[in-house]
Amino acid sequence: MSNSILKDLENKICVITGGGGVIGSHLALELSRYGLKIAIIDYKKDRCDTCADRLSREIGKKITCIVANVLNKEELIEGKKEINSILGKIDILINTAGGNAPEASTATEFASSENIAQSFFGLDMKGFQSVFDLNLMGTLLPITVLAEDMIGRGGVILNVSSMSAFKPLTKVPAYSASKSAISNLTQWLAVHFAKINIRVNAIAPGFLVTKQNRFLLIDEKTNELTERGKKIITHTPMERFGNPEDLAGTVLFLISDMSEFVTGTVIPVDGGFNAYPGV
Repeated sequence: MSNSILKDLENKICVITGGGGVIGSHLALELSRYGLKIAIIDYKKDRCDTCADRLSREIGKKITCIVANVLNKEELIEGKKEINSILGKIDILINTAGGNAPEASTATEFASSENIAQSFFGLDMKGFQSVFDLNLMGTLLPITVLAEDMIGRGGVILNVSSMSAFKPLTKVPAYSASKSAISNLTQWLAVHFAKINIRVNAIAPGFLVTKQNRFLLIDEKTNELTERGKKIITHTPMERFGNPEDLAGTVLFLISDMSEFVTGTVIPVDGGFNAYPGV
């Protein structure tokens, strides 16, 4: 894609939550190539600093690191003040903070009288609440704080949903429920913000191997695909897991003027997984 097509993005202020993670850091790198001024938010100072320094060296321009927890409104407010002071008012907000955890997952796909403790009935409720909050509230709170800059100016909000929002995946009830809520919230906000020129969309990535889901997809002892990993590849027509690089084109489209009449949509970037019924 030619940079000239995306001239409208030059000098826009873009904030990426979860910017120290795999998806967030890659998007920061890719988007900076199109002239955006990037601030990444991460709750771990060392990770945020390291990521910002690495990205700054790779692209030859400053990436701003803001240390804040997406579940702490006061920290987000202070982070916004810092962003405004360094870069200016925020034009684009990309919410990549989120994830899953083993304690919010079931050990089995199906419940039976022999495996109650490994099923839904054995879920750690604190773990469930933690994952649900991280995904949903960790998207909602940054919007309530950071998107205020867009009032009277317009702007773009991009959320990260999931395949599990379309069809809930086995073993990950908290993740599935929270990502479904993000898709619904995306549509609600798109309607609510339409008359003040704030567009709200989401991407739904296919299966990327990340720190959070690696234990479900790849056996840590053999480094071979788990049975679940094999199922996913079998049901992905393009027959591979996704890479962070696969997301950049869709993200660029949704945050640029090329999609100025697009709001309230959730776009799968999944190698055909969502479209394939298995036969």
